[in-house]
Amino acid sequence: MIRGLKAPSFMDLALLAAENAGKAGEVPIGCVVVRNDEVIATAANRTLTDRDPTGHAEIVALREAARKIGSERLVDCDLYVTLEPCTMCAGAISFARVRRLYYGAADPKGGAVESGVRFFTSPTCHHAPDVYSGVGESEAARLLKEFFRERR
Repeated sequence: MIRGLKAPSFMDLALLAAENAGKAGEVPIGCVVVRNDEVIATAANRTLTDRDPTGHAEIVALREAARKIGSERLVDCDLYVTLEPCTMCAGAISFARVRRLYYGAADPKGGAVESGVRFFTSPTCHHAPDVYSGVGESEAARLLKEFFRERR
């Protein structure tokens, strides 16, 4: 690291993944899974690339993290994602038993954490992570706004 420059945060790494996804034509959403202060998975949306409706950044990152640690339970892991997770992703985060969820921009239309169905407060939710919203929010929102502005 160059003296005077701060190391990138975990959300910075998720934002970089999101930016790269946008350049590839995917909706710019990025995700990082962290265990013991070490990044174990980084992913971006791949729905178009893989022709897979489940190819959300969170799902791709959770799959990679589970493979790397050899368990479907990510109990000591934290997940950083640039946009509020949808219902599918919130369900996967719950089933994986992720410890903490950090997300950037809120998604009033498709989000399911503090918007919409509020999945983690549902009585049928098996596990709810600690949730921290608004982390890197302005940069995440900017990436999304620019991406969709260019397509209109």
